[in-house]
Amino acid sequence: MKVRAEAKYERISPQKVKKLVCIIKGKPVEKGLEMLKVMPQKAADVVGKVVRSAVANADQNPDIDVDSLVIENVLADRGPTLKRFRARARGRGTRILKRTAHITVILAEGSV
Repeated sequence: MKVRAEAKYERISPQKVKKLVCIIKGKPVEKGLEMLKVMPQKAADVVGKVVRSAVANADQNPDIDVDSLVIENVLADRGPTLKRFRARARGRGTRILKRTAHITVILAEGSV
């Protein structure tokens, strides 16, 4: 049985989140959360929050054993980009792109 949780419109680039995905994918939930705790990246906090939300979702289902959950997949999709401008020389402006991400965590019982 699979459980999922999503965080939408997070103010972090999906590219930065995808660096963490390969590290925690396929690991048990407890080990994955421990690894995320010691990582210095901002994305580690965001992904950890979504993993904890997925565990809480699984806890609501009496058929799922929370202790045997494994992080099956973490998806970091691109959300809408906020476009801003910064003043530059000679009255010009350059575009600043503030990217957002939709992060989805899928947990499964047992080994993947």
